[in-house]
Amino acid sequence: MAMTDPLGDMITRIRNAQSRGMSKVSTPASNLRKRVLDVLASEGYIRGYAEIEHAGGKKEFEIELKYYDGRPVIREISRVSKPGRRVYTAVKDIKPVRNGLGITIISTPQGVMSDTAARDKNVGGEVLCQVF
Repeated sequence: MAMTDPLGDMITRIRNAQSRGMSKVSTPASNLRKRVLDVLASEGYIRGYAEIEHAGGKKEFEIELKYYDGRPVIREISRVSKPGRRVYTAVKDIKPVRNGLGITIISTPQGVMSDTAARDKNVGGEVLCQVF
């Protein structure tokens, strides 16, 4: 069966792994997932990730989840723009998440970036997900 929302699948895998207290979770590799993981790692929400190649040429990302005092650093992660309803925003409409305690990940013409980076570069785009 074909996957219609690969990014939503990765977000759900992260959410499920954190609810189980797992230290690592794997997800199939793609360019969009890689860029979103880069933003999550640079903002400090995950420890990092590694690309693993299996026999047959299949690639996966192994994501190292981050915990603080036994609780997940990512308290909530949600998909905003979905395949059935795309959500776009202009740079002037990008608002801070939870008064700056969280981030919005946006796909812009200049690449995938956090909301603060998008405001700094003065670009809008598709709102992929929110993390806090």
